[in-house]
Amino acid sequence: MLDLQGAYLDLTTPHVADAMVRLGVPVRQAPADVRPLWEGARVVGRACPARHVGSVDVFLEAIELAEPGDVLVVDNAARTDEACVGDLITLEVQCAGLGGIVIWGLHRDSRDLRTIHLPVFSQGAVPAGPQRLDALPADALTAARFGDHTVTGDDLVLGDDDGVLFLPLDRAAEIAELAATIRDTERRQAIRMNLGTSLREQTRFTEYLAARDRDGTTFRQHLRAIGGAIEE
Repeated sequence: MLDLQGAYLDLTTPHVADAMVRLGVPVRQAPADVRPLWEGARVVGRACPARHVGSVDVFLEAIELAEPGDVLVVDNAARTDEACVGDLITLEVQCAGLGGIVIWGLHRDSRDLRTIHLPVFSQGAVPAGPQRLDALPADALTAARFGDHTVTGDDLVLGDDDGVLFLPLDRAAEIAELAATIRDTERRQAIRMNLGTSLREQTRFTEYLAARDRDGTTFRQHLRAIGGAIEE
C-alpha cells in the first residue's frame, strides 16, 4: 500500500477519474457535497469501512482491524439529524496511523478537527451527536454504502479539493500509471499555452473539425490519436 500511496501522491482526483474513464473502470465518486474540512486536504489509502448505527464502538472496532495508512470510510446513510464523528474518534484514527476519514454523513467539533489536521471529508456539521442505537448489521465492518456505491476493503480511497473517488485496488497501479501520463500531458499543454500556443493549436482543432465532418470522429478519439488531453 505504501507504494500505491506514493504513486498517487501527485495525482488529482480529476487525473484519476479521466484515467478510469479511458480504461473503462466505473467512476465511483462520493456525492458532491462530501467536502474536505479545509482547503488542500488530501487523503489516499485502502478503505476501512464502518457502518454507524448510533455508537462509536463500531469505529473503534474498525480501527482495531485496520492497518496504518487505511482510510476510515463511514456510512451514516447521509443522515442530517446527527453528527457521527467528532474530535476523539478523529484523534484515535490519527493515533492509530490511519490516513484519514471520509463520511457519508456529518461531523462535529469542527474547530478541534482542524487543529488535529487529519484529513476529514464529510457532508457538513451539526452540534448534536446520535440519540439512537440501532442493531448492528452483520457486514457493518466489511461494506459501507456511500452515495450510490458500496465500498469495501478491496477499494482505494482518494480525496482532495474536488471530492472523493473509490477505485478497485487490483487496478489501482494501472490507473495511477495512466493518470500520471494524463497529468504530464496537461502540464505540458498548460506550459505551451502560457508561452503563446493556444489549446486549439495544440489539439489541431481545425483538423478535428474536418475529421468530425468527414468521418464522424469525436473529439476524444481525435485527442487519443494525437496524444492530447483535456477530457478523459
